[in-house]
Order: sequence, then structure tokens, then C-alpha cells
Amino acid sequence: MAAGSGGPGAAFSGHGGQGTSGYRDIGGVPGTGGNRRRPGGGTVPPPIPVPAAWQRPYLNIFKHFRVEEWKRSAREGDVAALTDARLKGTVYRIRGSVPTSSYLQLPRTGTQSLGLAGRYLYLLFKPMPRKHFVVHLDVATEENQVVRISFSNLFKEFKSTATWLQFPFICGAAKGSVYDRTARASRRDLVGSAPADVRWTCLVLDLHSILSLYLNRHYSHLKSIKLCSNLLVKNLCTSDLVFDPGVTFSEARQADLACRGVAPMPREMAFPVPKGEKWHDLYDYIRFPSEGSKVPYDSIQKSCTGHVAGGQVSGDPLCQLPQPVTLTKAVRDRLSLIHQITSPKAMPRRCPVITKSIPEVNLTAPGLPRAMPAADQELEKNQGPHSAGDTGQSPVVSDGGIHVYAHHRSKQTIQAVHTSSEEVLWTQNNAAVVYPCHAVIVTLQIQTGEQRFFTGHTDKVSALAFNGNSTLLASAQAGSLSVVRLWDFPTGSCLSVFKTHVHSLSSLSFSYSGAVLCGVGKDGHGKTMVVVWNTAQVTRGGEVAVLAKAHTDVDIQALKIAFFDDTRMVSCGRDNVRLWRVRSGALRSCPINLGEYHSLEFTDLAFEEGHTAEREPEDRTLFVCSKSGHVLEVDYKNVCMKSVRRLLPAQPQGCQWQDKASSGTGPGIAINSISISSTFCATGSEDGYLRLWPLDFSAVVLEAEHEAPVSSVCISPDSHKVLCTTAAGNLGYLDIQSRDYNTLMRSHEDSVLAFSVEGIWKQMATVSQDNTIRVWDLVSMQQLYDFTAADEMPCAVAFHPTQQILACGFDSGMVRTFSLAASDLLVEHKQHRTVITGLTFSPDGNFMFSSCLQGTLALYSCMVQKSHVLRVLGNVVARDAGSGPDALVVSGDSRLLAFVGPSKYVVTVMEACSLDELLRVDISILDLNSTALDSAVKVCFAPVPQGELLVSTSSNKILVLAAKTGRLVREVSPVHKLSCSSLALSKDGRYLLTAGDKVIKVWDYQMRFEINFQVYIGHSEPVRQVAFTPDQRHVISVGDAIFLWDFLALPAERSIPAGAHSSKSALLLGREGSSEKLKDASETPRQTVPLPLLSSPPCLDVSSVHQAGCQSIFSESDKEEEAGLPVSGRMVANGDEDASVLVVESVRNEELVVRPKVRQESLRSSGESANAEPGKETQSPKSQCSVRPDSYRHFNPRFKASVLPQSFLRPPAGSEVLKLKAVIGYNGNGRGNMVWNPDTGFFAYTCGCVIVVEDLHSGSQSHWLGHAEEISTLAVSHDAQVLASASGKKNGDSCCQICIWNVQDGVCTASLFHHKTQVQAMAFSQDDRFLVTLGDYSDQTIALWNTYTYELMSSTCISEPVHDVAFSPLSHRELACVGKGVMMFWLLEQQGSDVNLKQVHRAPAPDMLGPVELTSLCYGADTLLYSGTNSGQICVWDTETNCCFMMWEADEGEIGVLVCRRNRLVSGSNTKRIRLWAVAAVQELRLKGPDARSSSVLLEYEITLDGTIVSAAFDDSLEMGIVGTTAGTLWYINWTESTSIRLISGHKNKVTEVCFSPDETHCATCGEDGSVRIWSLGSMELVVQFQVLNQSCQCLAWKPRPIVVWGAESQHVVAGYSDGTIRVFSISRTEMELKMHPHAVALTAIAYSTDGEMILSGGKDGLVAVSSPRTGMTIRILTDHKGSPITVLQCTRKQYRDFGVEGGELWLATSSDRRVSVWASDWLKDKCELLDWLSFPAPTGPKGLGSLPPSLAAFCPWEHGTLVYIGFGMQKEALFYSLRKKQVVEKISLPYFATSLSLSPAARFMAVGFDERLLRLQHCPASDAQDYAGHDDTVHLCRFSPSGRRLLTASHSAVLVWELAGPPGPAALLQPGRKAGARPQLLGEAPA
Repeated sequence: MAAGSGGPGAAFSGHGGQGTSGYRDIGGVPGTGGNRRRPGGGTVPPPIPVPAAWQRPYLNIFKHFRVEEWKRSAREGDVAALTDARLKGTVYRIRGSVPTSSYLQLPRTGTQSLGLAGRYLYLLFKPMPRKHFVVHLDVATEENQVVRISFSNLFKEFKSTATWLQFPFICGAAKGSVYDRTARASRRDLVGSAPADVRWTCLVLDLHSILSLYLNRHYSHLKSIKLCSNLLVKNLCTSDLVFDPGVTFSEARQADLACRGVAPMPREMAFPVPKGEKWHDLYDYIRFPSEGSKVPYDSIQKSCTGHVAGGQVSGDPLCQLPQPVTLTKAVRDRLSLIHQITSPKAMPRRCPVITKSIPEVNLTAPGLPRAMPAADQELEKNQGPHSAGDTGQSPVVSDGGIHVYAHHRSKQTIQAVHTSSEEVLWTQNNAAVVYPCHAVIVTLQIQTGEQRFFTGHTDKVSALAFNGNSTLLASAQAGSLSVVRLWDFPTGSCLSVFKTHVHSLSSLSFSYSGAVLCGVGKDGHGKTMVVVWNTAQVTRGGEVAVLAKAHTDVDIQALKIAFFDDTRMVSCGRDNVRLWRVRSGALRSCPINLGEYHSLEFTDLAFEEGHTAEREPEDRTLFVCSKSGHVLEVDYKNVCMKSVRRLLPAQPQGCQWQDKASSGTGPGIAINSISISSTFCATGSEDGYLRLWPLDFSAVVLEAEHEAPVSSVCISPDSHKVLCTTAAGNLGYLDIQSRDYNTLMRSHEDSVLAFSVEGIWKQMATVSQDNTIRVWDLVSMQQLYDFTAADEMPCAVAFHPTQQILACGFDSGMVRTFSLAASDLLVEHKQHRTVITGLTFSPDGNFMFSSCLQGTLALYSCMVQKSHVLRVLGNVVARDAGSGPDALVVSGDSRLLAFVGPSKYVVTVMEACSLDELLRVDISILDLNSTALDSAVKVCFAPVPQGELLVSTSSNKILVLAAKTGRLVREVSPVHKLSCSSLALSKDGRYLLTAGDKVIKVWDYQMRFEINFQVYIGHSEPVRQVAFTPDQRHVISVGDAIFLWDFLALPAERSIPAGAHSSKSALLLGREGSSEKLKDASETPRQTVPLPLLSSPPCLDVSSVHQAGCQSIFSESDKEEEAGLPVSGRMVANGDEDASVLVVESVRNEELVVRPKVRQESLRSSGESANAEPGKETQSPKSQCSVRPDSYRHFNPRFKASVLPQSFLRPPAGSEVLKLKAVIGYNGNGRGNMVWNPDTGFFAYTCGCVIVVEDLHSGSQSHWLGHAEEISTLAVSHDAQVLASASGKKNGDSCCQICIWNVQDGVCTASLFHHKTQVQAMAFSQDDRFLVTLGDYSDQTIALWNTYTYELMSSTCISEPVHDVAFSPLSHRELACVGKGVMMFWLLEQQGSDVNLKQVHRAPAPDMLGPVELTSLCYGADTLLYSGTNSGQICVWDTETNCCFMMWEADEGEIGVLVCRRNRLVSGSNTKRIRLWAVAAVQELRLKGPDARSSSVLLEYEITLDGTIVSAAFDDSLEMGIVGTTAGTLWYINWTESTSIRLISGHKNKVTEVCFSPDETHCATCGEDGSVRIWSLGSMELVVQFQVLNQSCQCLAWKPRPIVVWGAESQHVVAGYSDGTIRVFSISRTEMELKMHPHAVALTAIAYSTDGEMILSGGKDGLVAVSSPRTGMTIRILTDHKGSPITVLQCTRKQYRDFGVEGGELWLATSSDRRVSVWASDWLKDKCELLDWLSFPAPTGPKGLGSLPPSLAAFCPWEHGTLVYIGFGMQKEALFYSLRKKQVVEKISLPYFATSLSLSPAARFMAVGFDERLLRLQHCPASDAQDYAGHDDTVHLCRFSPSGRRLLTASHSAVLVWELAGPPGPAALLQPGRKAGARPQLLGEAPA
């Protein structure tokens, strides 16, 4: 995205896609562009009245004004609503003896106005047979004049006055009927009453053209409509789009009609067409004036043009065009001229003659009256005779009514940035334009909107040039070190980069062959320099050599190489036109004698095109233009002037023109650019006009007016289009044949200062130094509003988080709030006197804050729409910290406000609601080693759970502070070369954005890697602000431009195999298999940019931009376009084939959509896909959509860095040592992932990739393992015999997996593969014959499966995300689904053995709801259907009429779950509430229709749970059920007893430690959520939970069995926390007994001494503390491991003097730097002695690893004096180290580096967990190993029980309990050398 200073750099188009350029009626009323006055007083006016958003893309008038209620409309006489059988809907019949006696009128009274601004009015009506009718339309012009347009079959002829146009309407008859034949014979007979077989008609009135063509007026809006008898009317609508009723959606898509501005008729406006019929055979279509008509017609009637392919005219000789109005000579001459320029022909040879007198061409013909219609005005003074154009075959360009589509803003004095025509180029195929956007070069396909980027420049691109066939592109970079890059244009690769030795290169020119390149610039002394390079060898890998160079004193504004000779050039500039030539290595020039014109300022030049055989190649005319309006024709061959013309502005009427230049008065039109084709010339001038001329400049043929000076023009190679840029940074082209102007690019005219984004309406506001505030639509990429402040500069902007309110701060100190919904200024606040530096709303929308450069801070209440001041404080915000857009920040929970102040060395935190000061942190004293004072620059809050405040400082650091205490948590340094200008943190707290210099960096917030950031270039000026969009899917940065970046936070399916090489794995960009291949062209890496590691943060990527046509309006999908994501790539700045910038442009009347790139997978063959035949799909899948809907219903898989194993040692059947006994936890991240059948008692839920089937009576579990990824949803058949489960795709699969399970035996009977991303919901039909599966918002497909064969019956692509689906309980053929503001009804159609899914109706949500998402649905009794919305309403639908007849406010949040049984309904929402409703009265209310009121619906019960409701199942009476929440809890709900009981619970976040109690009756777990939970191993129920708020519990240990008899009192657990504290909990008393704080940093390991009298704890800083739980004292600190986090602490008993040291205890400490220390201690004697110190080697650089595996060590239970070590090393192995022998005595090879380790105390078993989601049970010494699945992420914990009979493993939040098979074996199986009484090994264990 780009916007900003001057260049063609903006991103969004404004006002519905209409450009800032436009046409103007030549000689008529001046165009409106920029003429609108603004209110005085320096206030900012409301936005310009444009077609409001609610009128786009079309407005159904009858529906919007609710005609049936007759409150906003009036009727008189016989007006009745009927149901028309043919149209299958309501029509209004208006009949009466006289037209004035019966009518339908909108609006109700004449004093009101409809205010409909759409250009086209569509009237769907049918005149009554043998009757007359009249229709009156009152339209307002921009001059505030009301004009009545009437048409009737009463009128005999066309009549017009200044305020009334009357058109005869000629009724058409059915084709081939007697009336039709009569019409062919005699036109007159049809004028009059309608024939008997008159047809329904779609009449399209182009109100804009009617006013312009007949009255020379500018259309503003439609004021009123009056339909008088006798006629039938179905509907009316207005739109800016051309709808063709005869085109279907699929035809429109195939023909790509959207590119031509044509769309299919919206369904609610369409006439029904039976299957096999054609629309035009049944109905009439009339467009008036007809498309492309060049002359006004005298009647409205059906055109004779047949609606056949190619638009062939019917061959019937009787068919005539309507009679044209008589044309004046001026118009005939003009039409003839247009015909000449659009019909290319060779130019006749002219003799070189030097003209003595100058013809001065004027833009208005003298003597013509001003009030004549534009079509009747002579355009210019004709210099020669022209043949009268034949009106019967009028040429392509339209009539004199050339219209203004101008951007209505007051004229401003804008400094024109000189932009030569080389800066914007056409490609040779006329399909694309190439232009620079600051440091990026963009290629835009003008039809499809596809973009390609060339990145590599580090400063603004100042010049571009193509060779003759567009295969070579040259680009020059501005700045003191000017660099030229040569690109291979088709591939996008950079062929060469070379220094120019010119300081500022301003112009480039390529020879036609591409062998010579010429450039103009300044040398070090400011002298003009011309350099010529030989580029002939570049395409073959050769170097670029300087052919010649020359210094010159003359000014050069433009220089071009002659296309007929590579060694010749021409240049022009102030006071000179010169010819150049390279000969013998020297560059020489000669001037052309300009005579009296030697003092002109020449701006541009162009050679005459075309060539005839009799002329020499150099016999060419050269055209040179000037600032004074002179155009010189130079004879190149004879080096002399042929003629001179001067263009003068239009003069007042009656002035006489002089023929000589010397006699002309006044300034001429300053021409900035000229472009020549073989038949015409284009000029761009300082007055903002693009003009087209014949080559003799005899008259202007066409002109388009812009608001700013036109800086360059360029005619396309086929001469059909003219490209144009303006000094205001706008870029567009004029299509000569259709006379359409298309704005491609719009921008701020100066640097962008700040922006704000809101997530509900997906809008962004920007403020700029050009004094404008602009609001953009982030979805369509179009500009919605433009506010301009005359004398003030906006400098800060903020969106209200929940309302359509925009706040803006100005440099005057004013803060204003605007209502975007009402386009109105709400309130002005004058609390400040100088520049506003900070402006923000609290996230809850209750408060607004502002600060200014004087240090004043203001608090406003925003509870109501008009905000008011609550408190103002002076001198609290730093004055000397510098201004910026984000000086104030509010925490995510809206409680805290932070800013830099009162001085730049201090950060202050206040209570947001009161501005009471809570905390001050002095930044300058935090770094004790620094000699300079450090000051704060920017502040930013981390997400609430982390409770951290980030501060960027002047010394290029980021300090992370605890928001409550101000304690320094950590610091990052250095961040940027210069200070960080903006920083932002993602909502999940994983990624940090910083902006500084001209780059953006993305950081891993936890700083876990060796290199923690990635760098992105693209800006050519310092970045002022950077932020995430609310959905976290994009990043926006502003400065020189607005850049929109895709944020590719790697989800699980995009994780890269660990084997990928780190230097190739940085970016995931679409390179292959894509029509939108984005190539970066640089081949020269920037040495300063680091290569990120494999697991470093996600990359920013370029969004590709496509035209979606009218996709946003209709429900059909676009053509499939899919980009590939390679597994490896290189860093953006290395410029291989990556692109790091999005320049979003807008194409007129088109919506632009940003599509993500998805990883390209090998497609599963049909044999592997469970009979999913591609042929059964009705449509190909949509392009993957990245915009997550505003609904929590969509499953979002948890991010996983782990990958699946490449090998798996599955134990032989029957010989498994481990058996999965229980799973602790429920996945609250799933959606609908719990099922319960109350009849059979079947109960199942998911935890990770495991389906847990639990017996609710006994509590016993069985586990179904068939998925490798996180399961998203479940569905059970109605007979409870079949369960369907869905999960994401495995490594290598192209589709995600659906498993079908037999409930009786738990066997997976089928695997289905079809959906590309995730499955959102599933449902079985009532008879269980069919299963429907619904893809998520990226997949957008709905699939139907046969449950007998599991064959894919049908698959349909849906154009927008769908959230839920349900089958009707009354019919297995009917189902419904809900999506964005719409309910879709589907029917299963059976044709033979085939069953197809057909969408039969699409019902929009009630208008009163506004833009909502329908998020959930369930069928009720009889024909009722309930749906929930994301704003808390429940809508009730009648499935017979498919309409919504009532709704009620059911909750404050989104309703994601609905369950209905008879007359009761349960709703669950993201407010954590479930509610029970009595809906018995709804069935009666259904008969009342829209009059139904929700007061009869009663709320019976309400229960608040612990999280958002994601799943629910209830019995048939809705008395009891089970509900799942995002907190990972399943609740048993009993409404009759009003009780809620935890049925299943687990950790919501990652589990950090697990351990067994010594007697193995219980186990303990702790997690990042700060909880310690004690579970009963017998029932697997939660016994007690200890919760510490705002802390993470990192480690825990159970107190060992004491020497005395085990008693309940002595059961204790110790836990270590992230704040450095230790807490001891008593299990029996369920209370905390002790809290100690021995560490300053987070704890990472903790253990009890063997006797339980001491607690050993290790911290993140490597310190080990020994503390007494009796006294609470820390008795010893060991610093041996300082600097590296402690990973393991373990204690074991030893003989007192064993190993030669005293003490009965041996313990070890392991740190992450691969060091192990072994200690002997006697704590009672305060003895602690280092016994051994081990350091294990490792390779220098880890390959393929994002972070190092942990270092793990443990004492070997079966070999006394031996420890086992596993960690990152030279080999993947477990090492057995003997403390006695001081050496490694055994090695066991492992498949991967381990992440967890545990050794069985009972047998020689070692359990090892891996990052590859694998658990391995290894017998020692090395023998057969067994691998076990069941984990969906890294197995980061495994712990054997003290008896060795059980094993606990943990993978993220899931805890798995395993049992080891068989009882302990007899003594005979003891290993040799072991003492009697030691624990025996397990039965069946192989001997060592």
C-alpha cells in the first residue's frame, strides 16, 4: 500500500472507486472538480455527499423504504399489492381511468427527498395491455435545480424545457407476434397504448447521461418517484453499477464482465427464468440512453440490437434506429475528428516549412452561446475542413457530454513535483502499467488488478525506462549515491546494478533495441551531466560499460534516444532544444535554432510515430512542449523548426483572437508532458487537463480534468488508452474508445503522519501533512471519506473501538470527533493550545485521552456519542520527548494509561478512569553502566496477562518493565541504528513490531533465539508508525506511504520440517503455481540484514491484490487463484524472489480483495481420498481467504512448532508395554468438540488429537487414536452408532482429515479428505443417510457425503465464510447454514443415484440488525429455525417462507451455541453465560409475521461459567446437559436444580510440570495459568486447585515420604513461580502454608531433599537456592551455573561416606549450557560439596533447529553412582556417565534430540519425549524400543511414578496417564549384581 508525497504512490481509491480525474463538458458548465466551497472558520466539514455506503452496491428502494407499510410512501386511488404467479413474488398494481387519479409516490410528501445518488435507476414494470401509463422522476442537479423527467406511452413526441424532459415510451410486443410484425411495418402504430402481449420490462435510466445530454446539467441525486396508472411494478433500485439481467453469475465470471463494469442482476431484483429458457426471450431490457449512443434519441424504446454473442445487430431490414435529434455542424465535425483518431492510418508526408506565424489554438470556439448543450458546441477553432461524420456509424468516443468524476475538494496550491513521462510506463502488450512507489517499482495489470513488485532500491526511484519490447526495464534511484538497476522484466530478476557517478539521476531513456541506455543528472558540483551506457551484454551476463559522457551547462528536462538510431538523442530544457550523437566514444550535441522562442522553458519532447517506405528513418518530426503553451514541431533531419503553435486558455465570449504569438495576451497553458501516437497527440498541463489532439493541433478532441497539475502522459502502444499522473500523486488512464476514466491510484499529497485502524467495520483513518484526514475501507481498499482542514494540520487520529466515531487532533490544539455514520461533526474540544501529540480511546470505548506538546493531558467520557471532558492535568506529559502519533497508550483491560512524562527521562503509569498516578519509572537510572542519560521515546503495553510495559529509549534499547511495580524484567539492545519511532505488540504477546530508520523489524517477544528479528525494507523515508490490524493478520506502516503487509504467523499446517536449512527457511512466499507470482528483482544481498533462524517470528509478506468484481455483492465465488508457499525461501532484503511491500491500488467501480498465499501441497490422488472424486464438485474451491470473520465460532488451531516424526517404531500387537489409561483435560480450543447422546449414554470429547470416550457412570475412559493434528469438531449420528471427527492436515497431505468411527468397537472405518484447511462444523441428516461437512473461513466449501459408502456426493463453494450448519429434523433433504448477515437454505436434489446440494434461498438478516454475522443455528418445533448473531440477538425464521419474523436481544455478546427442544431453547455466548428460554409463544407469533414481538419469550434460567461456550448437548426435555467452555472445562448442567458441576477439567494453557504423590494415589500438575492442581488417580477427578493470579507456575515437587509413618498431615507440594517466589501448599488442609522469595527471576526447577527437610530451587539466571520450609530461610545460594537457566534438580540417597565425601544425599543440577554439577550434602551439618562437574560438547551452530533442545540429566535408579544425560550434542544419544569411573560407560542412540526424560525406578526402562510428538519407551541397555502416539505437540514432560507402574506425559495442556503392563516380576528376573530387596523389573522384560 502506498500513499504520500507527490509521487503516484497511494493505495486506496476514494468515493466508491471514482477517480479524482474526470471529464468536463468542453465549453459548457465548468466541471465540478474542486469547485465546492468549504465552510469558513477553520472547521473541518463533514464528508462530501457521495453515494453513501448504505446505497452501495445497490439499493432496493421498495424494501428500504418499506413500501408495504405506506409510512414513507403515499398511494392514491386503486393501488394494490398482488402476488404474481409468473414472477413468484409481490407486485403492485396501479390502475385508474386517468393517470393522475391513481399513483404510488416515494417519498410520502413533496418536501422530503429520497436522496438516492446512484447513477442508474432500474424500474421493473409491465404496462397494462391496451392502457396508458405515466412515470415522473424528480432529479436534483449539482446546481440545486430540480428537473422532472417523465416518460409515458401517452406522449407523442419528445419535448424539453429547462426543467422538464418528456419522452415518449414505445411499448414492445412479444417477439414474432402480430404486434411485433406491425411494429416492423410502421413505427407510428406503436406509439400509444400498450399491446395485448406487452412483456415485463427492465428499464435502466442513466440519469447522469440524460441530464448531461439533454440539459447540460450535472446529476446529483434522485429526489422523488411517482408511478401513475396503468402499470404493474415489481420494484425499483438505484446503483452505480450496470446490471445485465440476461447474464448469469457463472457467465459473468467466465466472461470476466466485472472488468467492464457489468454485473449480473441481484437476485432480489431479478425476474425468474425457467430452466432452459433465455431471459431475453421472456422479458424486455431497455437502457436509456442506449450504451455508446453518440446522439440524443427522441423516445424510449427497446433497441433493435439483438442480445446475441458479439452484439450482432439483427439482419431485419425493417428494424430501424430511433430518429436522432438534428446535429449541429460542430458536433458532426467533432465526431469526424474522433473517427480519425481512433482509426489509425499512415500520416501523409509533409514538406519542412518554417512557419512565420503561430496558430493560437483556443479551447472554446468564439461566438458560441454558453448555454448550448455540450453536444452542440464546437470544441475548438477548426483549422481545416472535415467531412461530416456519418451518424449512422458514429465512432467509439461518446458525445459532447463528457462528464466530471472529480474528487470534490477545494483547490489548493500544490507544489508540482516534476514527473517526466518516463516515470509511468505501459508494457508492450498494453495490459499493464509500471510505476514507482517510493523505493518500490510496481507492475499493475489494469484488467485483473494483479501486482508484481521489484524491490531492491533503498531510496526513491526517480526514473524508469523500457526498451522497445518491454523485456528490459531500467530504474534509477534518487539521492547522492545514485544507482541504476536493470531488470529482466518478464521474470523480475535483477540483471545488473551499477553506480552512475551522477548525484541525482532525473531521467533515463532506453534505445529501442535495449543496447544503449542514456541518463541525465547532476555531478558533484551541480553541473548537468549526460551519460550513455552500453547495455547490450547485460542479458547474457555481461557488464554495463560507459560508452560516453559529457558535461553541459544547459538545462535538460527531458532526453530521449531516437528509436530509429541508438547513437542519437534529443533533449530539451530551459532555453534550449539539442540533438546529441555518440561517435568515436565521444558525446557531442548541437542546438536547434529557436529564433524568437529561444527563451522558453521546454518541458518534454516526443518523436512522430509511424513510418512509410518512401521516407528515410531520420525524416521525423519532433514535438517539443513548453511551460508557456508553445508546441514546436522540429524537422529532425534538417535540424530546423517546421511550425510553432501556442495553446491558450478559453477567453470570455466576444473576444477576437490574434493570429500572431507576439500579439497574443495572457499566459498560455503550461504543458508538462507530451506523448505522440501515429494518429493523435496527448498533452498534460499545469491547469489539470489531459487533452487529446489531432496531429495538426486543429482542435481538442477529448479532455479530462484533474484537480492537480498533470505531470506526465503516456499513450499505450495500441493507441487506445492514455496513462496520466498528477502532481497530487494520482494515477489513472483514459480509455479513448469507451471514454471512461479509470483511477488506478490515489494518495496523500504529503507524508502520512499517523493512522488508526478499527476492527468492526474494517476501516483505517490516516492523517497527513497535506491537511487531509482520509478514511479507507480495508477490505475493498477504497477511500470512503475525505475531510480537509483549511488552516490546520491533523496530526493524530483514533477510531472509537465500538462506534463509528473518529477522533482527530490538530496542530492548533483542537480535538474533534466525527460521526462517520451520519457524516457529521459531533463535538470540538479546546483543552489544548498546541500540537496534539497523543490521542487514543480506551479499548472498552468508555474514555478518550489526548495530550499536547505543552504537556497537558485530558480525559474525556465517551459513554454517550458526544464526548465531554472529565479531567485536565497540566505539565504531566513530556514536552521534550518529541511529537508522535502514539504518545499515549492504554492497557488492554482499559485500566492503565502510560506515557512519557513529566520529563523525557520518566515513564508514568496512571489509572485510566481517574488519571490518578500509580507509578513513575526513571528510565535514566536503569542502566548503571551507561555514561549518558537514557530517555524514553515510546511506550507500549503488553497483553494484560503478561502485565508488562515496553519502553523504547534514545539509546536504541527496548526496556520491558513490570507494569505494576516498574521493575526491569529484561532489555533488548540494540533495536535500530537510530531510535525506535514506533512499537507494537501482537495480541497474543508473541511478536513485537518496531520501526526505526527506514525499516520494520519483527521480533520474537520472548527473545528465545540467537537472532530474534527479521528486517523488512520498502519505505524510502523514516517510518512514523507501525501497528497490527485488530485481526492480527496484517501489519500497517506509514511514513512516505501507507504499506499493508501480510502477517504470516505460522500456523501448524505451515510449520517447516526440522530438516530445512536455516538459511533458506525465513520466508513463506508464493513463488510457484500461482497466477500472482510476486518477484523481487534484486540479486544483490544487503549484507546488514541477518538471516533468521527456522523458528524465528513469522514473516511479513506482500498481499496480492485481485479484482473481485462484484463478489462482495453477490454470493458467487471468484475464479480459483491459489498461490504456493515453498518450504524454503530467503530473507526479504536479500531480494531473491521475495517481495516485502504491498502497493494496493484501486480500479474504478471494482472492489479489491487481498488474498493470502497458502502452502502448496501435493494433491492427494483420488485413490487416497476415500472416493472424493473431483468431478463431483459443482465449483472449484475459492482462493484461500485470510480475513477471519468477526465470530469466535471458527476453529483456529493452536500454533505448533513441532512436526510429525519421520519414523515410528510401533510395538507389535499384544506386546505393548504402555497402555493409555486416562487423559486429563478437554480442548477448549475446539468448536462443537463434545457429543452426548442421552438415550444411549454415549459421551465423547477431544483433548488434542485424542478422542476420549468416557463412561459417565464409572468414569472409565477409552481412547481413539487416529488423528495426528488437533481435532476441531465432532458429530454423532442420531442413532449414536457413528461418530465423525475432523482435524487439520498432516505433513504431506493436501486436505484435512475426517475420521468415521464405529461407536460400538471404536474402530475408524473411513478417512475422508476434501477440505483444504479446517472443518468448521459437521452434521448428520435426520435419517443418518448423509453427512454434511463445512469448511472454515479459509476453505469456504460445503461437502455432502453418503454415509453408506462415504462417497463424496456433492461439494459447493460458498462466496463468504459460513459459521454453522444443521439438517432439518422434519426432512432429511433440507438443511440450513449461517454466515455473514445471511441465512442459506439448501435442498438435496436426487437425480438417479446422484445427489446434489442446491442452494434454494438466501435470506438476509433483518435490516435493523445492521452488519452482523449469523453465528449459530438450530431447528425448533415444526417450521421454526433459530439463529444467533455476533451482537447477541436471536432471530427466528419460518422455514416455509424462509423469512425472519421476529428477533430478541438474548445476550450482550456473540451467541455461538444454540440448542432447541420443543418449547425450550438454550443459548451460549462469549460472555460465559448459558441461558434457558421459554419459546412456546413463538409458534403463535409466527402467524403474525413482522408484527411479532419478542416480549412473549421468557428467560427462565441463567448460569455463568468459566469461559466462552463452545459446545453443548442436552436431553430431549432440556432439563440437563453438558456444556464445554474455552477454559477447558466440561460442565454438567441441571436446570431443574439450577446446578452446574465440573465434569471434566484441565489446564487451559501449557502444563509446565507433573509429578506423582509418594503413595501414587494422586498426581499434581501446574501450568502457565498460575494454577497447581491435584488429581485423584483413581477417579481422574480434580481434588483441589491452588490458583495464583498474574503469575505462571513453572515447576513443582511433591514432598517425599518421610521417615516416620506417612500421614495425611504431611502431604505437601512446593511450587515455583515466574516472579521468583516459592509457595508450599498443604494438600490435606487445602491452604498455602509458606511463601518464600529466594530468587529475583523466574524459577525453572525445584526439588525436595530426600528427607523433605530442604527445598532446592533453580532460577532462570542459573542460581541454585537451598531453603528450609520449616524456617522459610534461604540457607545457601550456589552460583556455579550462573548465566544459564537451571533445567533439572534431582536428589537421591547415598551411603554416608560413599564417593569419599560425607553426607547421606547426592543431588545434581543441570543447566541449559550443557553443564551438570553433582553435589554431596549433609544439610543438618550445613555441608554441601561439589563431587563432579560435567560439561558436554556440542557443535558450533545448530542446523535445522530453531531453539536448542533442553539439557536433561537424571540419576540412574538401577545403577548406583551412574547418571544419564540427554541434550544437544554431536550426536542424538543418551549418555550413561559413571561417577566412580569418571567416564561415559554406555551410549544409546536416539532418533531425535529429546525434550523430556524419565527413568523407571522399578525396571530398566527409560521414557523419552521428543519435539516430533513422539513418546519412546527404551529398554536399557540398548535393545528394542517402542514408540507411542497420542500427543499433538512436543512431549515436553514425562515422569515415572515411584513404583514404576505409571507414567505421566504432557503435551501443551494435555496430560496423559499411562500404565505399564504386568505386575513386578519374581526375584529370579533380578539383574546380576543387584541386591535382594531391590525393586524387581517387570514381567516379560528382556534380560540385560
